[in-house]
Amino acid sequence: MSDEPQGQSDEDLAAAWGAATEAEAEATPEMVAATPPTRVLNQAEIDSLLGFDDGPAGGESRTGMQKIISSGLVSYERLPMLEIVFDRLVRIMSTSLRNFTSDNVEVGIDNILSLRFGDYLNSIPLPAMLAVFKADEWDNYGLMVVDSAMIYSIVDVLLGGRRGTAAMRIEGRPYTTIERTLVERLIHVVLADLTASFDPLCPVTFRFERLEVNPRFATISRLSNAAVLARLRIDMEDRGGRMELLLPYATLEPVRELLLQQFMGEKFGRDSIWETHLAEELWNTDVELDVVLDEQTMRLSDIMELKPGSRIILGTIPGATVQLRCGAIALFDGHVGRRKNSLAVRIDRELPRGPAAER
Repeated sequence: MSDEPQGQSDEDLAAAWGAATEAEAEATPEMVAATPPTRVLNQAEIDSLLGFDDGPAGGESRTGMQKIISSGLVSYERLPMLEIVFDRLVRIMSTSLRNFTSDNVEVGIDNILSLRFGDYLNSIPLPAMLAVFKADEWDNYGLMVVDSAMIYSIVDVLLGGRRGTAAMRIEGRPYTTIERTLVERLIHVVLADLTASFDPLCPVTFRFERLEVNPRFATISRLSNAAVLARLRIDMEDRGGRMELLLPYATLEPVRELLLQQFMGEKFGRDSIWETHLAEELWNTDVELDVVLDEQTMRLSDIMELKPGSRIILGTIPGATVQLRCGAIALFDGHVGRRKNSLAVRIDRELPRGPAAER
């Protein structure tokens, strides 16, 4: 193939580019004035395009570039059963935390959203405690974050703080051993509730691994991987706080098919009307049977030499057993005979079908 057409095309493009450049250079002031001015975006429009405008917390109304960047993320709404699991978790937690704190506890879900794991780590408000837990049956990890308000509230409640007074918060210091121990007890209760929430769907055990205060030490997935975040709000009269539950999609992959269901089990009732109609139509279906007198293996050259008048000698003797087939499935053995003025086949026995026939 010659390169001459390609060379001509390049020369034409270069010539067109040069002509356009010369025309732009020779433009008169009158022509420039007649050209409508190009609109320049202001700073607010640029921020809106790139997604840096001030929107609702949690990134629910992403705009511009953020939508393009996040378009590869899978929305949690494509896993309908996961929302049912979290609703069940809220109901179970409300009861278990009342027993745990001996106080009136209300648990609710603020929102459930999809985001990248790295974006979430950078958005965790510190100070906080990050609990890493493992799903034993799925052989993967999840993350639970307890904010400072919840930490001080649970410590105040468990140590006998009076009702009606807000929990005292002392920021800027590491958490004590007592605080870590009490929060760890809370995390064990929540993980047991999460295990119970998944029980109707599939058996799984969430086991507490370790407690961290630095998000860098709680990395359980690649920063670019997608994850599902559930924000829980816990109110204990005038005290309370937030807990956040993060499950990477890699963790949920073993039960993805179950989470795609619209409802538990996803099994419909039997429709006897259609079953009866289908059975009646099948009885009226015409089926063509072939009587196989003989089978032969021939060379292609012999087949190509066949012409009108050629003879093929069958190896079946009179009175031999023949086979009745429907397509490629052998159904019966029988004998060929004559009834009145028509050829007929008498069925002698039925051949086994299915796995028994294969053996």
